[in-house]
Amino acid sequence: MGIENKLFSKKKNNHNTIMQVDNQVSPGKVPYFCSVRYGIAVFLLLCNVIIMSQRVCLSLTMIAMVNSTEPHGLSNTSTKELQDNIKNPVYNWSTEIQGIMLSSIFYGVLISQIPAGYLSGIYSLKKMIGFALLLSSLFTLLLPLAAEFGEILVIICRVIKGLFQGITLTTQQVIWIKWAPPLELGRLTALSLSGLLLGPCIVLLITGFICDSLGWPMVFYIFGACGCALSVLWFILFYEDPKDHPFISNREKEYITSALTQQVSSSTLIKVPIKAMLKSTPLWVISLCNFAFFWSNTFLSIYIPIYIDYKLHVDVEENGLLSSLPHLFAWIFAVLAGYMADIFQTRNTFSLVTIRKLFTSLGLLLPSLFSLCLLYLSSSYYATIIFLILANSTGSFAMGGIIINVLDIAPRYYGFLRGITNVIGLTGGLIASTVTGIILSEDAESPWLKIFLLMIANNMISLIFYLIFAKAEVQEWAKERQNTYL
Repeated sequence: MGIENKLFSKKKNNHNTIMQVDNQVSPGKVPYFCSVRYGIAVFLLLCNVIIMSQRVCLSLTMIAMVNSTEPHGLSNTSTKELQDNIKNPVYNWSTEIQGIMLSSIFYGVLISQIPAGYLSGIYSLKKMIGFALLLSSLFTLLLPLAAEFGEILVIICRVIKGLFQGITLTTQQVIWIKWAPPLELGRLTALSLSGLLLGPCIVLLITGFICDSLGWPMVFYIFGACGCALSVLWFILFYEDPKDHPFISNREKEYITSALTQQVSSSTLIKVPIKAMLKSTPLWVISLCNFAFFWSNTFLSIYIPIYIDYKLHVDVEENGLLSSLPHLFAWIFAVLAGYMADIFQTRNTFSLVTIRKLFTSLGLLLPSLFSLCLLYLSSSYYATIIFLILANSTGSFAMGGIIINVLDIAPRYYGFLRGITNVIGLTGGLIASTVTGIILSEDAESPWLKIFLLMIANNMISLIFYLIFAKAEVQEWAKERQNTYL
C-alpha cells in the first residue's frame, strides 16, 4: 500500500505539473487582439489593402480615362476642354485594349508565384515582402506617366507591378508557419488575407471622389505613396520569428512556440517530391477549386464597375460607392469564415475535412446561386445591388476551405505549393478577365448572360470534384520520412 500510495502521489504530482504547463500556454490566457501575432495579421491586412488598391483602381479610373467602356461604343477621342484634359487626360483606347490592360497585371503575378513560393523558404521574408511592396508602389506612381506614352507602356508597367505583387501575396502566407498556432490558423489567415477584399472596397469607395475632385492621376499617386510608406514601416516593425521579436510577451512567445513544436518549417527544404505531388488527387482538386475561385473572384472584382455602368448608368462617384459595397461584405464574410472554421475545429464540431468541404462549398455555391438571381430576378435597382453584393461577397467563405487546405495536407511544402496553387488560380483569373473583355467586345446582345453562366459552370464542376476527392490530413509524400525526390 505504501508503494502504491507513493506511485499514485507521484503520478498526481506529474499530472499537476503537466496541467500547470498547459495553463501557462493555454490560448484562453494568452491575449488575442492585443497580441503581436494579431498585430502582424493586421499589418498584412494593410499590405493587402494597398496591393489590391493599386491593382483594382484602374478598373474604375478607366471610366474617366476613356470616353466609353461599353461594347461597340464609339471611338474614344479626347474632346475635353484644355483645363479639364490636363486634370483628367482622356485616351483613345478600345474595349479590347482596356481588357488587356486590366488583365495584364495577372501575367506578372502569375510568373512570380512558383519562384516566390520556393524562395520564401530560403531567403528573408522580411526583405522579400518589404522590397516587393516598395517596388509595386513605385510602379503605381509611374503609371500616369506611362499612360502619356501609350497603352503598351501601361501594359508593361502593370506586368512588372504584378511581378512584385505576386511575390508579396505568396511569401506573406509562409509567415504563419512560425507565427500561427494550429487552432488559430483559420482566423489569422482569414484576417490577413481579408485585406485583399477590403482593398477594393476602399479604393472603389474613394476613387470616384478623387477622380472628380483631383483628377484620376491622383488615384495612382495616393495609393503609390501609401505603399511606399507602409513598406518602410514593414522593415522597421516586422520580425520573422517570435523568438527574435523584442516586444512580444514571454507568455505569448511560449504559447506560439509550444503549439508549433511538431510543425516542420519549410525553410529546411532543398528538394521537393514533384512526382508525388503530381500524383496527389487532393492537391489537384485544391488547385482546380483555386482556378474556379480566382475566376469568379477576379471577374466579379474587376468588372463590377463596368457592369454597374452598363446596367444602372450612374456617374463615376456613385459607381464607386456601389462597387465598394460587395467588397465590404466580402471582407466581413472572410473574417467570419476564418473564425467559424477555427471554432468548429476547436470544439470538434466537425472533422477537419468536413470543415474544409463546408466552407469551400459555401464559397463556390453561393456566388453561383446569387449570380443566377442577378441574371433573372434583378428587375429593379435595389434587387440588382443586393444580388450583386451577395454574388461577390459570399465567395469569401472559401477562406475557411481551399485557401488554407494546402497547409493541412503538406505543411512542409506550404510555400512552394501555395505558389503552385496560386499559379493555377491566377491562370483562372487571367483567363476570366481576358475572356470577359472579348465577350463584351464581340457580343452586343447578351454578353453578361454568357459571362455569368460560364462562371457558374466552372464553379459547379470544380466543387463536385472537391467534394469527392478532398482530404485534410498530411499526405504520405509530405511527411518527413519521405525520401523519394525528383
